[in-house]
Amino acid sequence: MREVAAQRDASRDETPSGRRAARPQHCGWCGRRLEGELSVGRRRRYCGQSCRQRAYERRSAVQRTGLPEDAVVLSSAEIATLQDRLFQVRCAAEDVATAADEGAEPEQLRRMAKELAYAAGELERLR
Repeated sequence: MREVAAQRDASRDETPSGRRAARPQHCGWCGRRLEGELSVGRRRRYCGQSCRQRAYERRSAVQRTGLPEDAVVLSSAEIATLQDRLFQVRCAAEDVATAADEGAEPEQLRRMAKELAYAAGELERLR
C-alpha cells in the first residue's frame, strides 16, 4: 500500500529511482536533438558550450537593443532564403490548383501534392 502511495506522490517526470524520464529535447540554440539520458538535476538546454555561448550573446544583444525577448532577428541572407522558400511553396500550390482545374489525373495531382508538402517541410526548417 505504501508503494502505491509513494509512486502516486512521485513527480511525473521522475522514474521510481528518482531520475527524470528521458523525453526528446532540443538544443535551445541550434535545434539539434539532445541525448535522452536519465539524469538527476537540471535539464540540459544546449548541446554544447558553443551553443550556450551563442545564446548568451543573443540575450545580451537583445537586452542592449531594447528588443522584446521573443524577437527574431534575421540576416539579409536568411530573409532571402526564407523568401525563396515561400515563393517555392506558393508556386507549388498554384500548380496544384491549376492542374486540378484543368482535370489532371489523380496520380499527377498526388505527385504535385507531395512536391508541395516537401517544399512546405523545407520551409519549416528555418535554422
